[in-house]
Amino acid sequence: MPVRPSLIRSIPFWILVVGSLAVTVAGAAIVFGTLPGMIAGLTDQTATTAQVYGGQSWIVVGAALLGAGVIGLVAVLALAVVSSLLRVVEAPQSAAIVADDELVVPGVYVAAPESSLVEEPVVAPVADDAAVAAAPESPVPNEETAHTR
Repeated sequence: MPVRPSLIRSIPFWILVVGSLAVTVAGAAIVFGTLPGMIAGLTDQTATTAQVYGGQSWIVVGAALLGAGVIGLVAVLALAVVSSLLRVVEAPQSAAIVADDELVVPGVYVAAPESSLVEEPVVAPVADDAAVAAAPESPVPNEETAHTR
């Protein structure tokens, strides 16, 4: 099972492609729609102040949009090249199926059900008297004898 999806099926990739194309077309339309009128007015010396100063501002805005769109298209091409050079990594198949239909995956912590969290009483084994008598006395004093000395 591949870890990363194909670039063709990636929604962010297509948003970048469509957005870059839209911004490029909008910038080109502004620049190439404003520039001929401004050039004609300046050439025959009939240009108004609004055409000259307003036209310059619109051309700067259009050029910025055109440049941003071209940078986006270059990013799309670079992403496509890098994606084609990288190989698809297969997901590790380290999960093991154990009894009771549980799935154990190394490194993944899954909380135990609350019913298994109930503590059961611990019953200590009872030693017989012969084993207690045969055991050597501990050289380390316990708490009761430590306070009495």
